Amino acid sequence: MTHEPRLMRELRDLIAGRRVAALGTLDAADPAQPFVSMVPYAVWPGGPALVVHLSGLAAHTRNLQVQPRASLLVMAAETPGEPVHALPRVSLDVVADTPGRDSAGWQAARHAYLARFPEAEPMTTLGDFRFVLLRPTGARQVAGFGAARSVDGDELARVLGA
Repeated sequence: MTHEPRLMRELRDLIAGRRVAALGTLDAADPAQPFVSMVPYAVWPGGPALVVHLSGLAAHTRNLQVQPRASLLVMAAETPGEPVHALPRVSLDVVADTPGRDSAGWQAARHAYLARFPEAEPMTTLGDFRFVLLRPTGARQVAGFGAARSVDGDELARVLGA
């Protein structure tokens, strides 16, 4: 059995343990204007990526079509009585990729997403929705007050691949 560093384990637990994230994109009409929205996500089994299911009518989807580079914030829940400044969190630098409908990638993304959100199955049949893979290229992890570090793509691949 190989040793897994504490911060790597905490990062894996954070990503696996949360179900929603804040997705930051650049506005398609004004690339200098950031736009943040909430997205449910699942871990994609086909490689180091997270899966989101987005409507083509949503601003973040249009934004990703113009500029596929984005940021995704995953954060632990607040605990009453605990300082919010120490909340574990990770900001992932991601590149969006949309697999073609009914392709092997689309099927794997659908399977991963519905394993986590079975109630979303009816939405997967709507024509304006698509699965988007958010492939991380780097990250900034804050594991608590005074415990911050940069995470490279190779480590993220290990975290998401296990």
